[in-house]
Amino acid sequence: MSERRRAFLKRAAAAAAAGAGGVPGVPGIALGAGRAPVDAEGIASDDVVTPYFGKKPVASGRNGLVITSSPHATRAAVQLLRAGGNACDAALCASVTQTVTEPHMTTITGMLAMLYYDAATKRTTYVSGGMNAPLAGLPGWNPTDLSTGRSAGVPGWWAGFEAALAKHGSRPKAEVVQPAIDYARNGFAIYPFLYGEMLVQLDTIGKTPTGRRIYMPNGALLPPGSILKQVEAADTLERLVAEGNQFFYHGAFAQAYCDAVKAAGGVITPKDFDRYEVRWMEPARGTYHGYDILASPPPDNGGTHVIEALNMLELLDLKKMGPPTESADSLYWMTRVINEAYEQGAKHTDPSSHDVPLEMILSKDYAAMRLRLMKMTPVREARPAPPPGSNHVTVVDGKGNIATILHSVMSLPWQNGLFAMGLSIAASGAHFFRVMPAPGDRATVYIAPNIIFKNGRPVLVSGSPSVGLLQNIVQNTTNILDFGIPIGESVLRPRFGGPATTVPGANYIEVDLDEKVRAAAEKRGLRYFVTSPWHFMNGSFEGIHIDPATGTATASADPRRSGMAEAV
Repeated sequence: MSERRRAFLKRAAAAAAAGAGGVPGVPGIALGAGRAPVDAEGIASDDVVTPYFGKKPVASGRNGLVITSSPHATRAAVQLLRAGGNACDAALCASVTQTVTEPHMTTITGMLAMLYYDAATKRTTYVSGGMNAPLAGLPGWNPTDLSTGRSAGVPGWWAGFEAALAKHGSRPKAEVVQPAIDYARNGFAIYPFLYGEMLVQLDTIGKTPTGRRIYMPNGALLPPGSILKQVEAADTLERLVAEGNQFFYHGAFAQAYCDAVKAAGGVITPKDFDRYEVRWMEPARGTYHGYDILASPPPDNGGTHVIEALNMLELLDLKKMGPPTESADSLYWMTRVINEAYEQGAKHTDPSSHDVPLEMILSKDYAAMRLRLMKMTPVREARPAPPPGSNHVTVVDGKGNIATILHSVMSLPWQNGLFAMGLSIAASGAHFFRVMPAPGDRATVYIAPNIIFKNGRPVLVSGSPSVGLLQNIVQNTTNILDFGIPIGESVLRPRFGGPATTVPGANYIEVDLDEKVRAAAEKRGLRYFVTSPWHFMNGSFEGIHIDPATGTATASADPRRSGMAEAV
């Protein structure tokens, strides 16, 4: 080992022990300029934001706040706010940066949806850049298709980005995308979470020459701390800035995507790309104990599920029972009502071609009927969920505008091993196992951007990735609104999660949630699969709480992911 490398490792160890000089007492985070300088041996210096799992600092302020699961993306978004951008600009900047710095969680060939609150007009809008099923259909669809070109859908990510920026953005597209281009071209240090996903997906990540050029340039997987460069992706991003939707949906990128998919047995054609359109939709609406809730509507039906679950929980005396970390009654009923909403949501199809009675689904009468029936029927087992692979971004700017975005690879990372022009092709068909759309229809996806208002003013805005996103959002929302638990404490509390991927019918639950509370809930018929504390499958609460009295926004990145919250 060279003296230079030994010195670097010594500095890294000292930084981890001392908080890397950026956040005292918090291991593994150094707050630098956001780009990744390297030494002569290609090893990253410690003057970068180093993503890590575990407890994060609380951030608060009145001039703007950003929370994402990528410190690189958070910093890029904060810098754009400081340069005069608004919440939409910053959230989109973070999102496109994450396609580079979190390629295991998101890609421009996936989907993007944004809920946006305009403080001047007090109007909230929703844009869905969801994924379409191919016009050709997928007869005989089965799990083995996920490793082939049949797994690919028609991506809406870029169309959603363009539409959101055009309607709500204030800065040029080139400025919004530049940090992503910089990270793609110049590289950044491979951090533990990214490396772990690269290692798990070793069978697929190097299937193609493109995958090997990016992740295995020397014939073996790049190690942690080495610099990951995505030069072809940088070139593609530059063309997207210059040519936009024409390039992506009607030009060279669409053709390259279709060619790669077809060669691997898929059925996407340029006609599928040519007919793609984003959807501007009215948010789903509900109430909870005097709060107003706006959230993503079908076919992006996780927001609907949040409202459905809160409607049922409103009929119970949660304040008397206590939070689910302390009360078996709360844990039991919260688990049941969320499983109920998720199970029934699997029947929802694309409302543009099938009737989805949303007014009935979100009504208080329907919630009362469901809860009454649940009290006289056996416990419903947790229904399998799509594989994890998504990011959530939440931004509040100094004028009170709010953007909350879910964007996603919609599958396991690099599941089919395919690339087009340096961008991984999402195996987004993983969501077809929940609801198979009709040919050409929009997929039903499990995402939940939401904003909660009190007396017309936003007080809590949130979302989450992963299998346990609904459980995550509901637990943190009730912690904050019902029990007054500060957001920084709420994200640290033990959590139950979504359907366990290894134990059919069981819900995840973290081992440090009181064993007596868990056992009492299990005696009533629930099944839990016990995991480690702060388990990454239990979601990442990308939430911001806004004090209605002072306007101060507060957030703390979830310890279950590698994120960061930062104030302007």
